[in-house]
Formats: sequence, structure tokens, C-alpha cells
Amino acid sequence: MSMLTGVIHNLAKLGTRGNPSRSRSAGTKLLLYSEETTKVIFRPKARAFCNSKDLSKNEAEVIKHENICRGAGKSGTFFDFRSYMLQKIKSVNQALDAAVPVREPIKFHEAMRYSLLSEGKRVCPVLCIAACELVGGQESTAMPAACGMEMIHAVCMMHDDLPCMDNDDLRRGKLSHHKVYGENVTVLAGYSLVASAFEHMTTVTRGVHPKTMVRAVGELARLRGPEGAAAGQVLDLLCGGKSDTGLEELEYIHRHKTADFAEAAAVVGAMLGGASDQEINRLRKFSRCLGLLFQVVDDILDVTKSSEELGKTAGKDLLANKLTYPKRIGIEKSKEYAQKLSMEAKEQLVGFDPEKAAPLLAMTDFVLHRQK
Repeated sequence: MSMLTGVIHNLAKLGTRGNPSRSRSAGTKLLLYSEETTKVIFRPKARAFCNSKDLSKNEAEVIKHENICRGAGKSGTFFDFRSYMLQKIKSVNQALDAAVPVREPIKFHEAMRYSLLSEGKRVCPVLCIAACELVGGQESTAMPAACGMEMIHAVCMMHDDLPCMDNDDLRRGKLSHHKVYGENVTVLAGYSLVASAFEHMTTVTRGVHPKTMVRAVGELARLRGPEGAAAGQVLDLLCGGKSDTGLEELEYIHRHKTADFAEAAAVVGAMLGGASDQEINRLRKFSRCLGLLFQVVDDILDVTKSSEELGKTAGKDLLANKLTYPKRIGIEKSKEYAQKLSMEAKEQLVGFDPEKAAPLLAMTDFVLHRQK
């Protein structure tokens, strides 16, 4: 073990002193300081300790950090990500149900609710709330925007599954929207949900300065428009079946088609929470890595899991001859790239309050290791 690795190891151990041993099952309870997260958080302090000639000064810094870790340990080093997600998902689902109630015309509003309220991971709305809370904001402040983002996300899934797009019959374990309501209603329900998203976000949010609200709306619109996710979808369609498409085009597609969702969620949440420009920029970088990580893992799962396991059609990218990371660089290289993105995302959270950053650190691990 190198000196640097040893110092990292010892710093991490300091953070667990005085904590009762807790059992955890895979995918349910995640360590706040998992092995890779520990390296990200403690590497700068350990490197400074090893490189500095003033060991007495660095020893004092290590002791100071030990006290911080012990203090945080009073509330537990373990972060129960499963309980956190279940609580947030429940809150988001209740807010979504209230935001789009069943009213006349009943059949049309039922169509709007079909995909919106279907069982999903709710990563973007939870990310929006977690980013808001990270910088000192409240869940209630971010919830209308979080709901708006899930409405727009639902639209993208509804339209992506249409025959003129990805032509998919399954979504989240049940029939795609157009298979139940028809293509015409799917298009109209999508339009209505986009309008409802911005209406809900701007009329229900409380305690946010109008200038901040305008900035947040502009950010969301930009990342969903022709400079964002729409551009990614267009290039994805144009590149389908082309063997000469390179990694640069592939990353452009994934960054815009998927990562822009995460970026919008984190940045808007941070804005509504009162973040500084520096904090917003760090969360922008974090969410770009997280969003791209989500898509890389999605590409891997598409070729390694069954339709039953995924809740959607497996292998559809391969059948459609779509450009994916496993197709371009292979599964093992794709997994290595996913690990790299995970580390880069976590590095952006160094310096934030560890307890408030815990949900985002755990979410990164969740996205990296998810199985569906």
C-alpha cells in the first residue's frame, strides 16, 4: 500500500469511529463513503499531507478533518439511499397526482396521466430536489419544477416510442402510450404536458425571486429545445445505421438526448435553492457526468439484460442498428468509461456539506450500478 493510499484509508477509517456496525443489502443501503467516493473526498487532503514538507501543519489539518468526520458520524456514516428515494418518490408522485388531476375531458386527462404517473425511477425530479437542498433550499421550493421536469420527461418517453421515432411497444413494464391511446392522442397529450410543465412551475413555486424564476425557466427551455435534447434526438435518428459515425457524434447524442435532462434538473434545483454561480457551475458539471453515465449504463443494459428485467424492449438499439457505446468501443471499455464518469461526477461535490451531498453521491452509485 502506497503512502497516499494509506493516508486515504486512515482518513476514511476516522470517519467511521464511534458508529455502530450496520448490515446492508446490495442496492438498498449505500455507504456515504463508499470505496470510490472515499478516494474522491479524501484524495486532495491525503495528497497535500504526503507532499507537504510542513508535516506538523498537515497533521493539524488531518486532526481537524478527523473531528469533522467524527461529528458527522454522530448522525451515522451510512446513508440509507433506498429510504431516501422511497420518501422522495412518494412526495413527487403525490405532487404529480395533484398537478394533473382527472377532469374534463376525462379521457384526455387520463391519457396525460398514463405515462406521467407510471412507475419510474424519478431520477430527474429527485435530482432537482437534492440539488436545491444541497445549497440550502427546501423540497417544497423545488417540487413544482421537479414535477414540471417529470412532465417533460414523460412527453419524451411518449414521443420516443412512436412508430416514427423509436417504434417501441413497451415502456416501464407496460404498453407504450400510443398502443393504448393511439398516436394522435399521444402527440396531443404530449403537447399539453409540456405546456402544463411550465405553467405549473411558474404558478405554484413560492418564495423565489421573479428574476431567478425567469432564469430557471430559460435554463429548462434551452436544455429541452433545439440546442439540447431535441438536437440529440435528431442526430440519433440521422446517424442510425451509419457505420462511420464516430465517438464525438455518439457523445453529442448522449450528452444532449439524456445528459441535458440531468443538467436541467440539477441546475434549476440549485437556482431555486439560491446557489451561487460557482455552485451552479459545479452542479452543471456534476449533472452532465451523471446524465452521460446514465446513458452509458443504459446502453450496456440494453445488450446484457432481458425485456422482463428492464421493463422495456431489450436489444432494440442493436436491432435498429443504433450507435451505442458497447457497439462503438465494446462492453468492457463502456464499463470503464462509466466508472470514469462516476468519479468525475463525484469530484464536483467535494467541498459541499457532506451530509447534504450524500444523496447525490449515492445517486451516482445508484446510476452506475443499476440493473434496469
